[in-house]
Amino acid sequence: MTKSTTERRGIKPHYTLFKKRYSTQDTIVGWAFLLPAVILGLIFIIGPMVVSLSYSFTDAHLLKLDQATFNNFKNFIRAFKDETLWEAFKNTMYFVICVVPLQLGVAYGLALILNSKIKCNTFFRWAFFVPVMLSLAVTSTLWMNLLNEQDGLINALLENLGFNRQKFLSDPKQAMPIIIFISAWQGAGYQMLIFLSALKNIPKEVYEASDVDGANKWQKLIYVTCPMIKSTFSFILVTTLIGAFRLITQPMIMTGGGPLNKTMTMSYYIYQNGIKFWDVGYSSAIALLYTIFMAVIALTLNKVTGKENT
Repeated sequence: MTKSTTERRGIKPHYTLFKKRYSTQDTIVGWAFLLPAVILGLIFIIGPMVVSLSYSFTDAHLLKLDQATFNNFKNFIRAFKDETLWEAFKNTMYFVICVVPLQLGVAYGLALILNSKIKCNTFFRWAFFVPVMLSLAVTSTLWMNLLNEQDGLINALLENLGFNRQKFLSDPKQAMPIIIFISAWQGAGYQMLIFLSALKNIPKEVYEASDVDGANKWQKLIYVTCPMIKSTFSFILVTTLIGAFRLITQPMIMTGGGPLNKTMTMSYYIYQNGIKFWDVGYSSAIALLYTIFMAVIALTLNKVTGKENT
């Protein structure tokens, strides 16, 4: 085996120059700092996952967990035959497909606007981020009152403008699009700040070089800005996608999964079966299937975006 250039010159490779041997005392101190996080992770993450996995193969009832008996794969067979479950899955996919590009598009557009030199930049940045600071329960209740069919403010405005009152959350065709709009409105501010931070870190020299080459604003956006923040976009895409798959608060508060199960989502259906109907075994089985599905989607997307960023 041939020696590297650094070895032939008598220079140690960089990985040996900075290699440090830690004493036993340093190792103990390091583990002492790490131990609380490990314990909390075992109690609140790993532990519940293991318990849920074990319950998914039983007929466990919330009030009779000690009497749970093993029922093989009956819960999983029941899940694949459950029409409400498939409706919830379809609604969740519809929400994800619509809200992710909408939210990312709004966030990126707002970041581009705030990255330019406009008046009252700080005020607009604060105004766009305010919805993120509010609780999902608070904003859901607020919008539910605004969209009330009988005495909601929005219906009152429509009536004064000569339009008919709308059912909004009571209409199977309007309920989910409204939830998509509200979710994108509230979440876009967070992604906007991350995009804005990435835009601020792009070297000015890159834009100056593009000016020398005669690039216009559109060409700068496509061939300079977008490639420079590709890794940031990949991170935001994965996190937003996972958050969208976990939708539960808005339909729980605003519609209760209705009307006609048109806003029933997977997370809410899992919650209903486990907490409302006390069917812990079936709820755990659905949760296991959904977790596997989400993990496959997240890992695939992460692998694809990771190859694009290399």
